[in-house]
Formats: sequence, C-alpha cells, structure tokens
Amino acid sequence: MSIDNVREYFNKFGIGNRVQEFDMSSATVELAAKALKCEPCRIAKTLSFMADGNPILIVMAGDTKIDNSKYKVKFKTKAKMLTPDEVLTFIGHAVGGVCPFAVNEGVTVYLDKSLKRFNTVFPACGSGNSAIELTIEEIEKYSNYYEWIDVCKGYI
Repeated sequence: MSIDNVREYFNKFGIGNRVQEFDMSSATVELAAKALKCEPCRIAKTLSFMADGNPILIVMAGDTKIDNSKYKVKFKTKAKMLTPDEVLTFIGHAVGGVCPFAVNEGVTVYLDKSLKRFNTVFPACGSGNSAIELTIEEIEKYSNYYEWIDVCKGYI
C-alpha cells in the first residue's frame, strides 16, 4: 500500500510517527481541510503531469490552480494532467493520495511558490485519508524537489 511506502520513507528520517490517518476521506482539498481542521489553502495538493515525456509532480497550495500560460512558458507544452491509471503507473500513488514522497524513480518534483505563504502545509501521504504537517524547509528536504517554480494562479 502506498501509505505504507510513505511511512517507511519517513521512518528513515525518524518522522514516520507524524503521518496522520483519518477515519474520513482527505482525497480532495476540501475534505483534507475538514479532516485536519485547517484552511483549504494550507493543503499542499500534488498534481501529476507529463512534461517532455517524463512524469512530473507540482506541489501547490490548496487554493490555487494551474495557470496554463505560466505552465506553457515553464515546460514548453500545454498542461495536461495524467489520467488516474497513468498516475498510479508513473507516480506510484493513486489519485487522492498523490504526494511527493516515496514516488517512482524518474519522477521530477516541483514546488510552487504559492506554498511559501505558510509556515507549515499538509501534503497527503499516499492514501486518500492521510496527511503530514511539514514546514516549508521540511517539504523541500523530504520531497527531493528539483526547483521552486511559479505556475499557479488564484491566490494572493
């Protein structure tokens, strides 16, 4: 199970005990915010795309959307999300639990600057009913991100 892989990954850093599992779904930003009793903007949603033939993840604040023109400038292609089957195959997590931790080899992780507004954010942990609270420094460390980018809109 994907959450077990993420917990095992975090155990290597001594923080596996910080992974939270809920009795309710946290598979969408709204459901995760309700489960965590936080503002939806603090949910670190992770979207999956294909860019230049390679799977990528973009981690962004929960109140944002991809800005297609910014995405196209950055990746030289139109933003097209992976299908649920492709997400599982290429990323290693199912939709609803996609996160930048314990992903398949060859996946490049990008962090969107929309996250930098917060001291801590809540990404999923590989299942549709899990999350972990991380500082921005921790999400940088544990996501093995490639770079910070600016491809979102809809936030202040």
